[in-house]
Amino acid sequence: MDQKVKMIGDYLSREYSITELSRLYEVSRKTIYKWIERYKVEGPSGLEERSRAPGSHSNAVPLEIARNIVATKLSHQKWGPKKLLAWLEKQYPGERWPAASTAGEILKRQGLVKPRRKKKRRTPPYIMPFHECQCPNAVWSADFKGQFRTGDGKLCYPLTITDNNSRYLLLCQGLSRPTFEEARPWFEWVFREYGLPEAIRTDNGAPFASVGLGGLSRLSIWFIKLGIRPERIEPGHPEQNGRHERMHRSLKEAVVNPPQGNMEEQQGAFDEFMHEYDFQRPHEALGQRTPASVYHTSLSPYPVRVPEIKYDQDVIVRQVRHNGEIRWKGKLVYITEALAGEPVALSQMGEHLWEIRFNFHQLGVLNELTGEITSSAGQQRRKVLPMCPV
Repeated sequence: MDQKVKMIGDYLSREYSITELSRLYEVSRKTIYKWIERYKVEGPSGLEERSRAPGSHSNAVPLEIARNIVATKLSHQKWGPKKLLAWLEKQYPGERWPAASTAGEILKRQGLVKPRRKKKRRTPPYIMPFHECQCPNAVWSADFKGQFRTGDGKLCYPLTITDNNSRYLLLCQGLSRPTFEEARPWFEWVFREYGLPEAIRTDNGAPFASVGLGGLSRLSIWFIKLGIRPERIEPGHPEQNGRHERMHRSLKEAVVNPPQGNMEEQQGAFDEFMHEYDFQRPHEALGQRTPASVYHTSLSPYPVRVPEIKYDQDVIVRQVRHNGEIRWKGKLVYITEALAGEPVALSQMGEHLWEIRFNFHQLGVLNELTGEITSSAGQQRRKVLPMCPV
């Protein structure tokens, strides 16, 4: 019975052909077709052998309830008992459903529960404070799910964007390269579709950040010009973007292992995953609601034109040259080539010390005497090229 249920689950996943199922379960193709037909006509009960157990038990779950739980699990193999019951309660509000532990036992008897590996206890990591995400569109998270090859041998880099408050998956798009040129059009599509967030949280890799002053890249500079704060997690600490990483794990289990035959088929699988994740799959952190029932579009629309950077009158504004330098008190100071053509503001913090900002984003503090720029937030000091005469 366990083998039959697993085989039906593999058949419904559409990841295996009849020949592959025959080889995997060591039965003939004729037998595979017979089980499939019995399942289509009778449901999970069509796979059962005749039982010699008593016909009823006082505390037993009604057979029809158990069948619905098993059938729902076969259709949503990545869901646990809590999500399955939350979904069933919405579909059949008049039924009395068992506890999640009982549903888990039903699934375990049918071989539909994988044993969990015991995790070693570790000291909780220290997490730096970020922009609070107490409402939709306060903070989005963006990342590239680890690249993989589709069946035709081509690399696929899934670009994913989620809303941290509602867990709503805004985008899951397979790209051929993780570059600014390929990523920006899809960010622009998301901005036009859903509006602008207050902040976007990413890792420290390209195209989200760079090793230059302020960690700015062309993508994060564009964010800042749109009024979006770019946030970056600490290197080696993906748990600081834990909600997004948890979604990636579900994505990998559902549509990446194994991959589809080509990019078009893979994108179709991504789209199906997005629909289920946003509109069908209950989330425990949302009180078993779906992300789509919590999320709403932003009140800040994507502008027709990217607004110009404007500063207050109490700061000194300098235009960054094509080589990344600014002219400062008769000398040239190197800032970063990423800001070529953009205005930066300098405001005095103390004797010989000047804060450098691009819009609201602090780049660092310039020491006129030493020619050093200390990066913001107490990070490691970065020595720039010595100031030279104009």
